[in-house]
Amino acid sequence: MNFVVIGGDAAGMSAASRAKRNLQDWNITVLEQSGDVSYSACGMPYNIADPGRELDDLVVRQAHVFREKQGIDLRTGHCVEFIDRQGKTVTGKDLQGTEFRITYDKLLIATGASPIMPDLPGFDLEGVMALKSLESGRRIKDFISSRDVKKAVIIGMGYIALEMSESLRARNIEVSMVKPRPVFLPWMNAQLSEIVKEEVNSHGVTLHLGQQIKGIEKNGDNYLGVICEGMDIDCQMVITAVGVRPNSQIAANAGLELGLQGAIAVDRTLMTSDEDIYAAGDCADAYHVVTGEKTWIPLALRANRAGWAVADNLSGKKVELQGLAGTAVFKVFDLQVARTGLSLPEAARFGFDPVEVVIKSRSRAHAHPGSHPIFVQMVGDRKSGRLLGTQLVGKEGVAHRINAAAVALHQKMSVKAFSQCDLAYAPPFSPVWDPMLTAANQILKKM
Repeated sequence: MNFVVIGGDAAGMSAASRAKRNLQDWNITVLEQSGDVSYSACGMPYNIADPGRELDDLVVRQAHVFREKQGIDLRTGHCVEFIDRQGKTVTGKDLQGTEFRITYDKLLIATGASPIMPDLPGFDLEGVMALKSLESGRRIKDFISSRDVKKAVIIGMGYIALEMSESLRARNIEVSMVKPRPVFLPWMNAQLSEIVKEEVNSHGVTLHLGQQIKGIEKNGDNYLGVICEGMDIDCQMVITAVGVRPNSQIAANAGLELGLQGAIAVDRTLMTSDEDIYAAGDCADAYHVVTGEKTWIPLALRANRAGWAVADNLSGKKVELQGLAGTAVFKVFDLQVARTGLSLPEAARFGFDPVEVVIKSRSRAHAHPGSHPIFVQMVGDRKSGRLLGTQLVGKEGVAHRINAAAVALHQKMSVKAFSQCDLAYAPPFSPVWDPMLTAANQILKKM
């Protein structure tokens, strides 16, 4: 039997490695269009901040290890261009332009997602880059060093954009951030969003909200001009971070069903509309554990878990993934920012009767040195009593607290049940009433 995987990062290599363990008599072939596999893309902003580190430090497992120790036929520099579902073959070209054709019995599409590049003049100029692949990280890091970049513009204000603002400031680069929409973090509670905004401003990052971008122009030999409707910004480098879209075109061309935002539609076993083809990672959709509806939220853990599930299903052990809650955490300067589940507007949009509270507590017991304020937003459903979502902001104690709420969402716990959880207490780590419990108790009063 031939198992062919298109894509060699998180989902693809997880599936290939597990399949090789479970199905030792199968031929496992991975086709990756770049030269890199199995790397920590989420670590790139932090690596770029340190000119002394190599980007290759982020590679978790080198390609030769998969080939020599695991017996996986890993072919880098191989771009798949077409899937023939009737003939059960994939065709494409390698870096030398040589065509290849490979037959499969089972196929996994794990092509990930690509950065959205605005369809505006100048976004193809040298010095205008997006951060997604390891190669793009190398280009950005090399460009900063070779051009001695002192001024940069980041277009967008999402997770990657904010992480990159910190990364560039760590290298003493003047940073301006621009976005067309007038709201800083539209998915976040306004009070918490303002705290994050103040943190970014306090570290010398200039924010330009509500600025419609008209294009980018070359301004002399080493400078670019970001042209907005109300202003122009000169810089040496532009980072675009306005989001990503699923790499699903190859699936669409093959006639596979697509779902939300153009992601490949899969069931809970990761099977597509073709029983011999699976899809996993950022190219595929998922189910939301709170709403029960389809969603598309690119997440690293989901990609790895989905790859394992595909391999298990191929080996006859039926695995259905429950779904995801959209749990995420990121660092922006001295703040930790986290979320899981639904925001208040999202909950209303899905038909819940949502109630929201925002509380301010402390990361440690009030008399313990080093304590910092911590803000918790919590959303519950008045009709059912269910916990629907949580957001946290603070200088410490945020990243792991969000996991308690995520577990509660996966178990469909009520706010009342969550408020009775036995959360750990010691003065260096929490008040007696953990901030999560305080928020739960307060929202119970409103519900």
